[in-house]
Amino acid sequence: MLKQHSHIVAPIPDELRTRALYTVGELRDRGKADKEAVEKLFSLIVDMTDEGLDFFFLEPLRRLDASSMMMGMARVGIGSMLKGSKMVVHKVLKKLDDRSLAAILDFIEEIIHEPETN
Repeated sequence: MLKQHSHIVAPIPDELRTRALYTVGELRDRGKADKEAVEKLFSLIVDMTDEGLDFFFLEPLRRLDASSMMMGMARVGIGSMLKGSKMVVHKVLKKLDDRSLAAILDFIEEIIHEPETN
């Protein structure tokens, strides 16, 4: 579905990509939206969100050689955004059923891509 649309890209560390794919596989094999699955999924989503926020909001400032004061203000704002997101995501995930878990796992697989090799 995503390949049919234009989209933006945020790089993630290889460790996070590996963890994401492993977690998706593990949770898909279990197939249960239990407390352990919710916590693993929550942790993964928070880490992926944190990487995306850093790339889209802080990386442009780094490339502009923004002052430490500007970077600090941006970090505070992003921290508030992440904190609010965490509360919402956790609340949604606690109500997850097995079918919804599978849909979220499909989405995570859909948005993760291997680096291109030249």
